[in-house]
Amino acid sequence: MMVEQIDRPKCKWEAAELLREAQVSPKAMTALYMGLLILLNLFSSLVDTGFFSVFISILVSLMSAVLAAGFTLYCMAVRRGERAEYLTLFDGFSFVGKLILLDILISVFIFLWALLFVIPGIIAAYRYSFALYNLYEDPSIGVLEALEMSKRQTLGYKFQLFTLDLSYVGWNLLAAAPALLLSFKISQDLTMLMLYGVPASGTYFGLPVFALSAICGLWQLLVSLFYYPNYICVQLAYFDTAKRTSGVGRDAAPAQSSSWDGWNAPDGLG
Repeated sequence: MMVEQIDRPKCKWEAAELLREAQVSPKAMTALYMGLLILLNLFSSLVDTGFFSVFISILVSLMSAVLAAGFTLYCMAVRRGERAEYLTLFDGFSFVGKLILLDILISVFIFLWALLFVIPGIIAAYRYSFALYNLYEDPSIGVLEALEMSKRQTLGYKFQLFTLDLSYVGWNLLAAAPALLLSFKISQDLTMLMLYGVPASGTYFGLPVFALSAICGLWQLLVSLFYYPNYICVQLAYFDTAKRTSGVGRDAAPAQSSSWDGWNAPDGLG
């Protein structure tokens, strides 16, 4: 395969232009997506009664995976100049079995590589980063095929994907800042409880944890409006480039030559 040096700033600019011309507002779609995630997580946090709590947590995880698939399908439609309605968020239900199985396999493989050391785990995460995109694009393929396709597509592109994520770190930190502050305050109280038996107050900044969690979620939603659709569209641009240069994937061009990828660990765990 022939590896290309992707022009990241150009991809971001092109994604912004595509989103500006989208027939369905990306901000409205992002607000709906993030709002549903907030409601699911708040509902999960309210249920803390044994087995039912575990069941709700699993259900929330499944719904989150379906919504993530739907949002990516919306971004794929934007890149193709097609119209994707708000109900696109639920299109992942049509292949939910494969979606959940693929999510589980990716997590297992990353975990197994991470047991060796942190770096192999990070490399594995990028090795399988296109697997879900392959399934979203063509739900008829098998989960192992999606994984294998991602391994071949990401040859030579792992470091570029890593630097792409680094370029959005500022946005991620801004979105997570209130939640991180709340987690820090709660961890302080837990430490005081374990070391000195001092009970937690149950409120922070004059508000209960439930209310603060809702505020943190709303803050994350507001920040996400300004970067998250662009991030997904840019990732899809990288995905399209990887398909074209590797010759792997739907509508991919034939591979032209070979290239060594220093970010590839031996393929022994999937």
